[in-house]
Amino acid sequence: MSEPELIEKAKEGNRQALAQLVKNYEQTIYNFAFKVCRNKDRAEHTMQETFLSMVKSISQFSGKSKLSTWLYTIVSNHCLMQARSNKNKFFDSLDDDELYIDESEIAEWKVTPDQVAENNELKEILDNAIQKLPQDYKIVFLLRDVEGLSTEETANVVDVSVPAVKSRLHRARAFLRSELNKVLKNGKE
Repeated sequence: MSEPELIEKAKEGNRQALAQLVKNYEQTIYNFAFKVCRNKDRAEHTMQETFLSMVKSISQFSGKSKLSTWLYTIVSNHCLMQARSNKNKFFDSLDDDELYIDESEIAEWKVTPDQVAENNELKEILDNAIQKLPQDYKIVFLLRDVEGLSTEETANVVDVSVPAVKSRLHRARAFLRSELNKVLKNGKE
């Protein structure tokens, strides 16, 4: 059965269709929730809350976007609510111009992107830097640069304008570049 058929049957209350949709998206939703939460228990909780929300609200799904985009929206909302309840663990904002670094301070990178991706140490450094991002910026960065959603899709997921997504993504990338350069210039964190 195709996804649109499954969605229609789920809207009609068909439990097997709902179960199949959950099965189809279970790993994707867990992986995204884990990337945002960086905690197995919170990711599992977020995944459960996402599918509970999906089951309760599937009749409201309009089909104007992909189901995955709608589910990313639900995950993002749950993660943002968790982050707001744990506000003290995150920066309030990346709006500070001090985060922008002088181009002359950028470390010279002589490795190709493939070599960077294979370098486990650098991946760990990047992962640690991503975790320092405020949730709003982290979600935009993960949706755009990790999950590969378009700017428009990301704007729909996080319910902000396209320029806001571009701004958050720019600031997130600038922050991550700054964090990586600190480590690369100083050797270790």
